[in-house]
Amino acid sequence: MKTRTRFAPSPTGFMHIGNLRTAIFEYLVAKHNEGDFLLRIEDTDQTRKVDGAIDFIYNTLNLCNIAIDEGPNNEGEYGPYIQSERLDIYKKYALELVESGHAYYCFCTEEELEEMREKANLRHKPFLYDGRCSKLSKEKIEENLKNGVPYVIRQKMPKIGETIVEDVIYGKIKIDNSILDDQILLKSDGFPTYNFANVIDDHLMQITHVIRGKEYLDQSAKYNLLYEAFGWDKPTYIHVPMVLGSDGNKLSKRNGDASFMDLYNEGFLPSAIVNYLVLLGWSPSENKEIFTMEELIKAFDPKRIGKSPSTYDIKKLEWFNAKYIRELSDEDYLAFIRPYLSYDVSDKPKEWVDKLLTIYKDHLSYGKQINELVKMFFEEEITISKENEEFLASDENIPLVIKTYYEELKALPVWEPEKIAEVINIVKEKTGVKGKLLYMPIRIKISGVEHGPELPDEIYLLGRDVVLNRLK
Repeated sequence: MKTRTRFAPSPTGFMHIGNLRTAIFEYLVAKHNEGDFLLRIEDTDQTRKVDGAIDFIYNTLNLCNIAIDEGPNNEGEYGPYIQSERLDIYKKYALELVESGHAYYCFCTEEELEEMREKANLRHKPFLYDGRCSKLSKEKIEENLKNGVPYVIRQKMPKIGETIVEDVIYGKIKIDNSILDDQILLKSDGFPTYNFANVIDDHLMQITHVIRGKEYLDQSAKYNLLYEAFGWDKPTYIHVPMVLGSDGNKLSKRNGDASFMDLYNEGFLPSAIVNYLVLLGWSPSENKEIFTMEELIKAFDPKRIGKSPSTYDIKKLEWFNAKYIRELSDEDYLAFIRPYLSYDVSDKPKEWVDKLLTIYKDHLSYGKQINELVKMFFEEEITISKENEEFLASDENIPLVIKTYYEELKALPVWEPEKIAEVINIVKEKTGVKGKLLYMPIRIKISGVEHGPELPDEIYLLGRDVVLNRLK
């Protein structure tokens, strides 16, 4: 059977990092086996729906080089791919379960349910519906339906024995049936619940592998009971461990954690984000960290996904992004970085701007960082830290080094990087100073920081007047 996976987000307008990692895993499983990757929109909770979210999801996945084989914007033979357009399908299968005795009509009011919840709280036990409506007579059910009494359809769970879930990562999991709630399948408004719609859609869309967070592993018992009730084959389950923030909590946009677009707008390259996220929980068979998408497709084996949660580390992502930035051609790099430069350069020659941006190519971790790195070229006053002030006062030769730089640069007939590089050698010969005592004093005096790009380039771009003024 052809491998088919699906990414099934809610249309809430953003994609947080954990969601995107799941989508990447699903895509890699499909493509490693030359299969199909589907997009399905799970909008059963209409209160969270955001206009334009579907296009947003397409754009995000396209940026990440993840091609959708079937979905709302490019339908195949298994559509529609939006759950709110499949309500008749869910009702049909819910009624089949009622007919077969695996589900039942529930006419309980909210007041009755609240009373059950309160009793469960008093006993310090989790709320489980007591199944009272499963005992209603056929005549009473028909009377309620005839009179238009609101109802939901609930799954009738077994109360004894165990349900076994097989998972690629966690192996065989036994779930005690006594803890399974008679979950709602179809709500009173005709919309399915998330759990029911997933099973119906996965079967009808011929999904072979279901990949989701480990927190849903126990829920799979309910899914398996539905598959068994219909007599359908179960998919292969791959439950992946959570991605945690630095605070140890699950990543969530609601907690202020970065979404993909937050990172993209900061100047993180999609290819770097994808590469980093794949390695959150998955380890390749070879000792390697940098992968192209084609290499990931070839190497990906879900059995190498670990069981422990992974911690999202922005510094590690910055390291990946810096590696990807350095691999860009100069032309692609300039096209990438120019939009992030917030300083007004309308009075600067294009050659000057291009050179300025280029000398920082090897110093960047993300796009917006360029403004912090180049601020010395646009702000009249620079700030020297206390530590750097202490360094400038730490050796008796430093004043002589600075004075000699001033005199030699002031007398320089041609202001260009090659000639400035010669000045550095002249200062070395005249003062007898070398190493950091030769380079760091002038860099600190002209830029405020102790590290940066090639010193002659930095001096050249600042210009003679600025450099001499700062040296004084």
